[in-house]
Amino acid sequence: MNRKILIDVIGVLLIALVIVVGYKLSPMLLPKADVTVQPDPACNLHRQRCSVNLPGGGKVELSSSVQPIPMVKPFNIQVLLNGVAASRVEVDFAGLEMNMGLNRPVLQDQGGGRFIAEATLPVCITGEMEWQATVLIETASQRIAIPYRFSGIAHQHG
Repeated sequence: MNRKILIDVIGVLLIALVIVVGYKLSPMLLPKADVTVQPDPACNLHRQRCSVNLPGGGKVELSSSVQPIPMVKPFNIQVLLNGVAASRVEVDFAGLEMNMGLNRPVLQDQGGGRFIAEATLPVCITGEMEWQATVLIETASQRIAIPYRFSGIAHQHG
């Protein structure tokens, strides 16, 4: 009888530990920003580059090396910065209907405001899914987030 109580107590402690660790890691998983800029919702990343003007000046452009953006095939994601000096640029890919895991490549500085990384989106077994690609830009004074939405279709990988 004592052993069962001990196992139950250990189980409760493990659950509490998972909750505490999850809470402490959540800032790493959820992109945080000082400034969030909404892009033009009519811009379709499957067909074109999408750019946005920043409130304090400067311009950010996001594009994919393959259009439409493929599922389960690697492609290059590019961010062009004009009038913005960044110390770090990432793109956080998140499924809007289903958690598809952490997928946030850090883009490599190519010089001249051009940042590139290879990305691969997992396929959603239910078919079409809405994705959000949030460009995260760290400058000396702030972190800027620009959330772009697009659809991903499972049969695109074939």
